[in-house]
This record gives sequence, C-alpha cells and structure tokens, in this order.
Amino acid sequence: MTFISAGFAYAVAVFAFGFALGTVRVLLLVPRLGATKSVLLEAPVILAISWIVSKVIVQRFHVRPEPVALGAMGGAAFGVLICLEFAVSVFIFGKAASAFFPEYGTPAGAIGLAAQIGFALFPLVQACRPTQAVGKRIRQG
Repeated sequence: MTFISAGFAYAVAVFAFGFALGTVRVLLLVPRLGATKSVLLEAPVILAISWIVSKVIVQRFHVRPEPVALGAMGGAAFGVLICLEFAVSVFIFGKAASAFFPEYGTPAGAIGLAAQIGFALFPLVQACRPTQAVGKRIRQG
C-alpha cells in the first residue's frame, strides 16, 4: 500500500505549493486580470511543480513502476487533493459545501479541474516516458 502513502504525500506537497500560488493569484492577479486569465497563468506553474514533486515522491516512496501502482497513487492523490480543497473552501473561506462542485462548471473551475486531472496522471505518464522518475519502463503486459 505504498502507493496510498505516496499519493497522500504527493497531494499534500502540491496542495501546499498550490495554496501559496492561489493566494498570490487571488490577491494580485484576479483583481487585475479576472479569474479565468489568472488561472490560465497559474496552471502551468502548478503543473510544473506537480511534475517535479511526482518524480520525487515516486522515488522516495519506492512506488512500483507498474500501471496499477502508479495509477492508484495518482488516484489517491486526486482524492486527497479534492478533499483538501473542499475543506479549505468550506472551513476556512466559509463557502457553502453545496457551492464547491458547481465551481468546476465555470471556465476558471474547468481549467483548474483539467490541471488537477493532469496532476493525477503525472505518476503514470512519467513512468511511460523514456527518461522516467523510477528508472524503468512500465512492464509491458
């Protein structure tokens, strides 16, 4: 079950970076550029950070270079990330719980969701690349 611990660590690490970036986005960019343009600027930065963090976590937790393990790591990370974002939205920013998921229907929310899906896929995608984080190609079935 190393992949679950790895997914948790991956999500928490990226969430911490995302929280810092999100603060800058909301305070500095949104008033000047609007929500959608601000998220478009933030997304590549958080995705680059996610790519690096994914490599580090896969190596540090010795996640097996197999599609199931890497996919489960990404899935677990996605679930933890959504839970963290929900908790912050409701308990820190005081938004209604019923307003959380409809936000994904806005242009900015859809861009954010697409970035979160990319984040979840990174462990698996990296293992399929010739120079991947774990040093081995996924075993061909």
